[in-house]
Amino acid sequence: MKKLLFGLLSLAFSLATIAQSVPSPEQFLGYKVGTRFTRHHRIVEYVKTVANARPEMVKIEKYGETNEGRELMLAFVSTPENMQKLDQIRINNLRMAGLSKDKAAPQVENAPAIVWLSYNVHGNEASSSEAFLLTIHALTDPANAQTKEWLKNTVVVLDPCINPDGRDRYINWYNSVVGKNYNADPASREHAEPWPGGRSNHYNFDLNRDWAWQTQVETQQRIKKYQEWMPQIHVDYHEQGFNEPYYFAPAAEPIHEVITPWQRDFQVMIGRNHAKYFDQNNWLFFTKERFDLLYPSYGDTYPVYNGAIGMTYEQGGIRAGLGILNEDNDTLTLVDRAAHHFTTGLSTIEIASKNKSKLLAEFKQFFDDSRAGKIGEYKTYVFTAKDENKMAALKKLLSQNGIEYGVLSSKTFRGFNYFTGKEDAFTDEGNHIAVSSFQPRAVMAKVLLEPRTVVSDSNTYDITAWAASYAYGIKGYAVKEKLAVNPESAGTSVASINSNYGALVPYTSFSSAKVLAYLLKNGVKVRFVEKPFTYKSKNYDRGTLVVLKTSNQQNWLTVLNNACAQFNVQADAVETGFMDKGSDFGSPDIKNIAATPRVAMLTGEQSSSLAAGEVWHYFDKILEYPITLLNAVDIARYNLKNYDVLIIPDGNYRSLGEKATADKLKDFVRGGGKLIALENAMALMSRSDWGIKLKEAKADKAEDSVKKYANRETDYITNSIPGAIYKVDLDNTHPLAFGYPEFYYTLKQDGNVYEMMKDGWNVGTIKKDAYVTGFAGAKLKPNLKDGMLFGVQDIGAGTVVYIAEDPLFRNFWENGYLLIANAVFLAGK
Repeated sequence: MKKLLFGLLSLAFSLATIAQSVPSPEQFLGYKVGTRFTRHHRIVEYVKTVANARPEMVKIEKYGETNEGRELMLAFVSTPENMQKLDQIRINNLRMAGLSKDKAAPQVENAPAIVWLSYNVHGNEASSSEAFLLTIHALTDPANAQTKEWLKNTVVVLDPCINPDGRDRYINWYNSVVGKNYNADPASREHAEPWPGGRSNHYNFDLNRDWAWQTQVETQQRIKKYQEWMPQIHVDYHEQGFNEPYYFAPAAEPIHEVITPWQRDFQVMIGRNHAKYFDQNNWLFFTKERFDLLYPSYGDTYPVYNGAIGMTYEQGGIRAGLGILNEDNDTLTLVDRAAHHFTTGLSTIEIASKNKSKLLAEFKQFFDDSRAGKIGEYKTYVFTAKDENKMAALKKLLSQNGIEYGVLSSKTFRGFNYFTGKEDAFTDEGNHIAVSSFQPRAVMAKVLLEPRTVVSDSNTYDITAWAASYAYGIKGYAVKEKLAVNPESAGTSVASINSNYGALVPYTSFSSAKVLAYLLKNGVKVRFVEKPFTYKSKNYDRGTLVVLKTSNQQNWLTVLNNACAQFNVQADAVETGFMDKGSDFGSPDIKNIAATPRVAMLTGEQSSSLAAGEVWHYFDKILEYPITLLNAVDIARYNLKNYDVLIIPDGNYRSLGEKATADKLKDFVRGGGKLIALENAMALMSRSDWGIKLKEAKADKAEDSVKKYANRETDYITNSIPGAIYKVDLDNTHPLAFGYPEFYYTLKQDGNVYEMMKDGWNVGTIKKDAYVTGFAGAKLKPNLKDGMLFGVQDIGAGTVVYIAEDPLFRNFWENGYLLIANAVFLAGK
């Protein structure tokens, strides 16, 4: 008896010791979760502490760093038995999807389901990382019998914070303005976050819109890990306006047609489980509204298109700080918000555990159907371009998303031609790739490549069109038959050139613009041609770059060869300025580019943070050309003569309506400067005497004089355009459109169309029947015609470039890159 009693006491002491070895978040931090915001480094430290305390249950992995050097990490949590074979579980999971290199038969019955929870994608939606602290403790707490049982059937992958830079930006600001006790008054300054806010990452990008495009370093590193695991469930955590209750699945329409009945049904099942816990606590929630499953680059849709149950959970809380008084006269606290996210997290793991067999079976079936070619009407997508660098950009997108591609042995077929909008025989432009629908990621391929996205409900949360053929400016064919796709052979490398006179660089893609930027940045003087010419029986088009030994330093050729090798552009040597046909190099038609144009951009308050971020990231990370960021509110004090080019991105600039600011900008242009106005900046300028005028939309004569309150959403939608693709006719004899064909596809997101300029160049115009795909409201659509979208106007010694669209949209609209480079380097006097 004494031995038994001693044994029980020893066991109890051992359990107590283990329990003490896993400190609660409150014990570790010194405060209750939700009573203060936790900085990112402290979250990382807590994860490492838990992993050290429970190494048999927790594995942590650093998967990268942010732009500002903060750690990106994952925590894997499961039972000791599952953790001992963690990599086997991962490989087996890939086998179920047909993505494992070894092609061995997968184990389905005895495998655990993989649940991936991603927190804090938007930095100022900060409650979810606090909920993460509660969640990882609950999963590793030896006293928690429930989670211990759930983990037998699951491996839980936790990303504590997708956006550490944005989170710390928000928290550091908030901590600097909050008092000893928080102030719940919504008017208090602690609820009025300054520009640019903590929502976005370092470059002011919305990481929740970047999953498929992977333009940002955080996304690029995370998706590599995601594709190594391919979970059955993925949840990303968000916050919405503080007056909103909690949102969870099932999602709203439109739901993409590729989403399976099981994926829909599971969302209902998990929603009912969440509702059970929320009802017990008398917490309000809503489902089936607002948050749809269409746009492919969200943290819920991207996993869905990769075979998972993808869901977003939205807690009311933006601007709430530690506590705020909402419209119900209730105080919403960070403690509340963290508790709600914590509850849905555990509920998700619970349902996954109880339904793991069905989850795995349906997951496998999803990929079995994909490999069998059961996805969509088109069985092969073929893309072709003259310039291999344009094709390389599309290949990169496919590779980043794990989509297989190759080349065709037979090119005799017909398909839907994206550019003509009808069935045509294939014409090879010189380079091509083909994507078969008989592959594991056929769903993702269909969603990204299909010419027309079926939209079941026009009330969408984001853009409704993104087909890669239009976004990348590459001719495509969607083919209903299965074509034989073979592995692609290695491409040719760029050869260095020798010349004692000069070189010609073809200007046929954005890669040529990158060569130009590199040369200018390294002090090489460059010219370009305005008219086609012929040299040694080879034809060169408008925009061709001319780099001559004349006026350049001795190392000009080395710099040129380095640039061409880096950006895969083949230059040609030239030994004389006398051309076979066309202008000789001394002709006025050969234009000099200002040596290293000094570029600045208005940013800060009054500019759109996302739009300014697009331009900043484009120059800093894509074009790799220096840009100076100027605060828009301080424009009066800047000496604009220090710059050659001034970019005004989208925004709501009060100063543009002020005479003093307008006069200063006009003086800058008259003195030889170049002003580039984008989107709403152009609209604001049209209200004054800059020489452009916004076309007035024609009123709908059939519109009812009395509106019904119940129809308010429908009435709004008929005048909206959340993102549709339109064809723009280009005057590609103008330098702004060099390197393009006679058309360009734009993602139209507003109804702005401008009257044709009489004293300027209408380079990009929209005509009748310019609509291609995506949703455009019935009342708005008829007005999108017969006007100017891209224009160039000479004023004095300088130039204004007008671009009514967003050619750098989320930096995935690849075909717009060249337009901005042309605006900076080529367009104008």
